[in-house]
Amino acid sequence: MTVTRFAPSPTGYLHIGGLRTALFSWLTARHNDGKFLLRIEDTDMARNSEEAKDAILKAFEWVGMSHDGEVVYQSKRFDLYQKYIDRLLDEGKAYKCYMTKEELDVLREAQMAKKERPRYDGRYRDFTGTPPVGVAPVIRIKAPQEGMISFSDGVKGEINIAADEVDDFIIARADGSPTYNFVVAIDDALMGLTDVIRGDDHLYNTPKQIVVYDALGFKIPKFYHVAMINNEQGKKLSKRDGATDVMEYKAQGFLPEALLNFLVRLGWSHGDQEIFSIEEMIALFDPRDINKSSSNFNMDKLLWLNAHYIKNKSNSELAELLKEFDVDISGHDKLEMLLDATKERGKTLLELAEQIKLILNAPESYDDKAVKKAFKGAAKEILTDFIAVLQTWEKPLHLPSDYHEAMEKFVADKEIGFGKIGMPLRVSLLGSMTGSGMDEIMAILGVDETILRIERAVSTIA
Repeated sequence: MTVTRFAPSPTGYLHIGGLRTALFSWLTARHNDGKFLLRIEDTDMARNSEEAKDAILKAFEWVGMSHDGEVVYQSKRFDLYQKYIDRLLDEGKAYKCYMTKEELDVLREAQMAKKERPRYDGRYRDFTGTPPVGVAPVIRIKAPQEGMISFSDGVKGEINIAADEVDDFIIARADGSPTYNFVVAIDDALMGLTDVIRGDDHLYNTPKQIVVYDALGFKIPKFYHVAMINNEQGKKLSKRDGATDVMEYKAQGFLPEALLNFLVRLGWSHGDQEIFSIEEMIALFDPRDINKSSSNFNMDKLLWLNAHYIKNKSNSELAELLKEFDVDISGHDKLEMLLDATKERGKTLLELAEQIKLILNAPESYDDKAVKKAFKGAAKEILTDFIAVLQTWEKPLHLPSDYHEAMEKFVADKEIGFGKIGMPLRVSLLGSMTGSGMDEIMAILGVDETILRIERAVSTIA
């Protein structure tokens, strides 16, 4: 059975790169009817944040990437890690190192002066003498001193690292707390991981973890190291470019399915297809198809996808989602018409909410630039005459087509261009030059509110 995991540290928010890694792991598990596990790597007691942990869990809930079984917390497994530290000590595969920080600094300076790579020199590897007084030892694992540490990476191919590149690294600090590479290897093995998908910033942690696997006789999983996401210029992604809290995307009005669709295409493809449902992603995703090269974040692409998913949402779904953006139209008698008129123009739920507010809330003021452009020449007379047309129109005015007919007859009778009524009417109804079609807006507002807004605008025109 395929078993994957995502293992964030709760020292900050879940960012977009982390969510993509989690998505690739989740899809791999779901494609193979396997398990996707979630582990919180919270051993850094000084930097852990309960708020960050909650934000990570909320992000997973929002995007709908369910994990299997209970969340595993490393902070609750210290006794387990100690058991394996003791075992390695007993088997002579690890040892106590009494080298002080000052001694290590002196060694590193000497090595750098000789232009050598700074590394621990193994001086306590086979130590049998009397330990120095007053020095709390760290525990180091005995790494192989010759040969190669090799593994097949599902993205990068065969990786071979000379054993002497990996020194006897620390697996437990002087205070007894275990180190990252040690606990990750133990947890991945005990949780039954078959495939480890992670960012390629972890590539050089892998040989150290293989040393731990080998020392404890654990089966080594398949590794996939995914290239980073860069900004549009090909440089490291910053908050300004999109490397922000995943939940910030929710606040900005992005839909989770749009965000996941966007992320799956950052480093993976299936022909020229751009739009993938969750079901299609699960059916088609194979980690062996992950690109070797980095991907570039493109906000325009994300907005395009989000607009697509908004347009394809049912109006009832959109009405529910809009409640989080201070727009409750669930009881509005023109709900369908209102959303049909606006959802083509909103790239985000936030934009959609603003479009709806623009229609539902009568303008308290008028945009200066729009006024200069629209309320000039014969605008006052045209608007006044149009009020009269609406008041005396013989047919019922309910649908956008009804209002369109009234406008067409008005411009024909007046022998004016459509813009002569369109611009001043738009500013009268909305306060600006933006927004949906005039016929749609009037149908939503109804005759009385339409006339009231035009009269109010006319009273401001000199």
